[in-house]
Amino acid sequence: MSESGAPVRKLLVVEDDPGLQAQLKWAYEDYQVLIAGDHDAAIDLLRAEEPDVVTLDLGLPPDADGTREGFRTLKTILEIKPDTKVIVVSGHGERASALTAIASGAWDFYQKPIDIDELGMIVRRAFHVRELEVENARLASEGSGDNRVLGGMISGAPEMQKVARTIERVANLDVSVMLLGASGTGKELLARGLHEASARRDGAFVAINCAAIPENLLESELFGHEKGAFTGAVKTTEGKIELAHGGTLFLDEVGDIPLPLQVKLLRFLQERTIERIGGRKAIAVDTRIVCATHRDLDAMIAEQSFRDDLYYRLAEMVIKIPPLADRPGDAVLLARHFLHQYAPEMNPGVRGFAPDALQAIDEGRWPGNVRELENRIKRAVIMADGKLVMREDLDMTADIAEGEEAWLNLRSAREAADRVAIRRAMTQSEGNISAAAKLLGISRPTLYDLLKQYRMHA
Repeated sequence: MSESGAPVRKLLVVEDDPGLQAQLKWAYEDYQVLIAGDHDAAIDLLRAEEPDVVTLDLGLPPDADGTREGFRTLKTILEIKPDTKVIVVSGHGERASALTAIASGAWDFYQKPIDIDELGMIVRRAFHVRELEVENARLASEGSGDNRVLGGMISGAPEMQKVARTIERVANLDVSVMLLGASGTGKELLARGLHEASARRDGAFVAINCAAIPENLLESELFGHEKGAFTGAVKTTEGKIELAHGGTLFLDEVGDIPLPLQVKLLRFLQERTIERIGGRKAIAVDTRIVCATHRDLDAMIAEQSFRDDLYYRLAEMVIKIPPLADRPGDAVLLARHFLHQYAPEMNPGVRGFAPDALQAIDEGRWPGNVRELENRIKRAVIMADGKLVMREDLDMTADIAEGEEAWLNLRSAREAADRVAIRRAMTQSEGNISAAAKLLGISRPTLYDLLKQYRMHA
């Protein structure tokens, strides 16, 4: 601890030039500066002191004129302490060394000759980001991760934040909720989140996919049956509506409920009582209905294949869930989540994505949404030969699409394009302003100005 009581920020400088060692130690008087001149000394200090930030000269002895020893040191540092922010400093190979370093896990890159003030700003930013990560980890352990919205859904997109806020607002209201969205967008996850945010959270959450159950069995699944009601009914069985008493029933693909059964469901919604198949007694049930579908119910109502009176009972509150393609940056966030979920079991050597793989994921159309992305990442993890998932492992050449939105106002078009590009760059760089600016082809000050102009968070 420092005299003020704040934790001491430890900076490890890996540099073999004695003059630069002294200059850097003098420049970073706000930190506890640790100096190492080669691989072994650096690793010894890393194990003993556990610094959060490292500046690493790639030209280390015995390969001072090359980069081999520097990259070996980078690899060892990240193997021992993966959360270390390593800023690679080199006069070798310029852009090629930078790209190799970033792909190998370095946090940022700085080219010699060293400008102490500019490098100092990168170091300060690295400490700031590391402190944010520590705080986010603490919040996540308390159930408040930055990129998790309602029901544990992972998203950094404002579009999904809006959906989550709407669901939270209606969670404790006694209204039926209809979730509209394409397959794979996470409708059941959000329905479960609504249940957990409501006063019914201590009751059961029961889900049923109406499209997955044969028409002749769906009535029994929903309403239950009495013993002897039909051949094979050897005992009285409660239906899903009854099982969700005091809780929430999620009807997925509600548009697939046949018309005769729609009438019975409507009666339940009006009277809040059910009759089991073969039963004669009305059973009072206190169950909240949340439903979802990817079908066009307005068209089905026009075709008279879905009852309009049932629709109005089910759709007291309609919430539309945007597809993954309309949530810039979310594909990369989710891809990283799925990689960390599946790699330890399926291919422990895999640790991340190559830059071209991240770009392909970010630009993909993902017609199957999150479900398709999860399956693709799982396959890529299995197929990857090295520690990084490559673009070819994803097998998604045909999934790249170009935007086709037409804008009439150029200022609006420019701002919208800027916001999408910045959000994607910040997601790919995991919040690293320097790396995001490089991806965007602009300077760090310009990116800071844009973030301020568009009121976006770094």
